[in-house]
Amino acid sequence: QVQLVESGGGSVQAGGSLTLSCAASGYTASTYCLGWFRQAPGKEREGVATIRSDGRTSYADSLKGRFIAFRDNAWNTLYLRIYRLKPDDTAIYYCAAELVPQRFSSDGDCSAASDDYTYWGRGTQVTVSS
Repeated sequence: QVQLVESGGGSVQAGGSLTLSCAASGYTASTYCLGWFRQAPGKEREGVATIRSDGRTSYADSLKGRFIAFRDNAWNTLYLRIYRLKPDDTAIYYCAAELVPQRFSSDGDCSAASDDYTYWGRGTQVTVSS
């Protein structure tokens, strides 16, 4: 049973930084995709970053440069570090996993579409005040 548990959210001032964590367990697939998504109030869930099982990362174009996704293999933890936070970053942040990825971009990146992920955490709230 795949389990994903996010943590690290909170209330921060604009301009600050935050690191979110996602503790992942229960999967043994050799090829998989992990992703960070977010959903702001009244908006659809959007892809933030993906990490392929070999460590290759990809980011939403609009978020490049402020978001960094990485993982700690020893602890099966996925991280999302966010710099220069903006009020528009206010959202619930989710991590997700897909053990049998069906779609990749032309560059070989994991899909950033939420429909392509089977397993989800419950999310962690990030609130950025101006």
